[in-house]
Amino acid sequence: MLLVDDDPMVRTGLRVILDDAAGIEIAGEAADGTEVADAAARHWPDVVLMDVRMPRMDGIAALSELQKRVSPPKVIMLTSFDVDEDVYHALEAGAMGFLLKDATPDELAHAIRVVHSGQAIISPRSTLHLLSHFHGGRPEAERRQATERCAALTSRELQVARAVSLGMSNQEVADDQHCSVGTVKAHLSRIMAKLDVPHRIGIALTLQRAGLL
Repeated sequence: MLLVDDDPMVRTGLRVILDDAAGIEIAGEAADGTEVADAAARHWPDVVLMDVRMPRMDGIAALSELQKRVSPPKVIMLTSFDVDEDVYHALEAGAMGFLLKDATPDELAHAIRVVHSGQAIISPRSTLHLLSHFHGGRPEAERRQATERCAALTSRELQVARAVSLGMSNQEVADDQHCSVGTVKAHLSRIMAKLDVPHRIGIALTLQRAGLL
């Protein structure tokens, strides 16, 4: 793990929490976005937990720099309760998820493990808040492209896509659709291929643009 936040008290609090989490090791810290690239090159973290808003270089710009690496680390963005457009852009730029700063220690550790495994994560509360905040505010070209991509989904794939967009886990979707987790994973692979997105957050953003949430 690499911790990135301009507030030293926040970094200390995160370190205290994560030092007690099994299987998670803090490799280093950075106090500003300008330090992230060097810190990542020095410590080779698997996951970066990074604040969205920082002086000199914010988290989105730092994320963009990380994405230029051959094997970039997975990034989770931290934000306050008030979801803003910075978070939306961070997800579009490649963040694997975002957490509110009032997340519990268990939620924090769980999110890190999920992202490390290659899955994106966003809490149901945050998903609904984010998507409702930006509903209808996208350019017409983006809405048209999203609508065309969603039209390629079968009715079952659209049901699965809506379910994961609202924060349901694979197991919850399987229970809801009366199928196996393996079947849900197969659906998700096809959905992501058809929508041309890398993870379930991309699914949510595409459905939101198309007006399907």
